[in-house]
Amino acid sequence: MLKDKVVIVTGASSGIGQACALAFAAEGCHVVLAARNRDSLMHVAAKCEKKGVKSLVVQTDVSKQEDCKNLVDETLKVFDHIDILVNNAGMSMRALFEDTDIDVLKKLMDVNFWGTVYCTKYALPHILKTRGSIVGISSIAAYKGLPGRTGYSASKFAMNGFLEVLRIENMKKGLHVLICAPGFTASNIRNTALTKDGSIQAESPLDESKLMQPEEVAQHIISAIKNRKNTLILTTVGKMTVLLNKFFPGFMDKMVYNRMASEPNSPIK
Repeated sequence: MLKDKVVIVTGASSGIGQACALAFAAEGCHVVLAARNRDSLMHVAAKCEKKGVKSLVVQTDVSKQEDCKNLVDETLKVFDHIDILVNNAGMSMRALFEDTDIDVLKKLMDVNFWGTVYCTKYALPHILKTRGSIVGISSIAAYKGLPGRTGYSASKFAMNGFLEVLRIENMKKGLHVLICAPGFTASNIRNTALTKDGSIQAESPLDESKLMQPEEVAQHIISAIKNRKNTLILTTVGKMTVLLNKFFPGFMDKMVYNRMASEPNSPIK
């Protein structure tokens, strides 16, 4: 069903992005890999090509509009069309809003929200031609605000709103839009999360071995694309958080506060 489709994956150098690229390659898709670290992308590309598909590496900083346009232009030069765009590139933070430099929040919005907007803007006309899919890797933090993650939650809420409107605007044009909220997943995002002054956190406050693995997330995403689902919410905790928040938001405020406050070195005291 996906064989020979052309797929762009942003943030493809590690974590969910890398797992998605490899999963698409296993399905027979040709993959376009985008991220800032070219060496890591080349490593992923080599793995993809071992599965018998073509790959293209385009070094991209999604916070830069011109990079996102170049990503689409380079894809079209090699493959002539685009079937699927996976907006996965993202970053997190960990600090109380009152302590956080405004520039940290701007950086989160530039990558998580504007990166999705830029890539989607340039890819959309071509994906409409193929009646393909646009995917946004969102978060449970887009359904329930997480204390200590102000910029992250805000950017993911914005992403969800943008993608939902995109789906409605194009509902009669055959466009498929998937919003995926993976829940806590083992990846590098917490290690590279920004602190209050914009420095890198450098370590995860969670036991990554106990979290859902990115390969499992990728398989769920592949299935959701095949079935053209609108929404994908993963992990038991994630599903319960979204469900309970609909009916008991005050209760969930307290639960989320206590959960975030219990993390090692939590900024919430």
